[in-house]
Amino acid sequence: MERKHYKQEINMTEALIARINELISHYPEGKQKSALLPVLHEVQDAHNNWLSIELQDKVAEILQIKPIEVYEVVTFYTMFNQKPIGKYMFEFCQTSCCCLSGAENLMDYTSEKLGIKMGETTADGMFTIAGVECLGACGYAPMMQLGDFYKEKLTEEKIDQLIADCKDDKIILHDK
Repeated sequence: MERKHYKQEINMTEALIARINELISHYPEGKQKSALLPVLHEVQDAHNNWLSIELQDKVAEILQIKPIEVYEVVTFYTMFNQKPIGKYMFEFCQTSCCCLSGAENLMDYTSEKLGIKMGETTADGMFTIAGVECLGACGYAPMMQLGDFYKEKLTEEKIDQLIADCKDDKIILHDK
């Protein structure tokens, strides 16, 4: 299977570089690789919530590590996006408890409602749907993450309301 290569403008602003250096300063000299996770979060947040290969290479350069060390982390964690995503990313928990509580049906419902498959983004760039591993909120199944927040005890009606609220720009994605 051939992977599509997505282009991304790299914009390492002075503020972003200062934040990266501040994160690196939390670790002993020569151990800057330890800052990889928080640096990737900051860089992704500053680049439309995704990390191109070129941007990952830039992170490796800044941290003075091999690019493969960055790729390994980015490809392991679902919180890092390797292609452009929608403004609103519905990340459904797809592990046992949520699936037993109807998550798969809700994922199908949401896909049908938005006219896209899992892992795809709507043509207008508004929505992406993804399945992720356990989000640790089993008592509130079925659930999903939207930005920094959990949406719990989901139903088709709640999905409809979330979609409408997103379209009306009423959803807060981040608490920073």
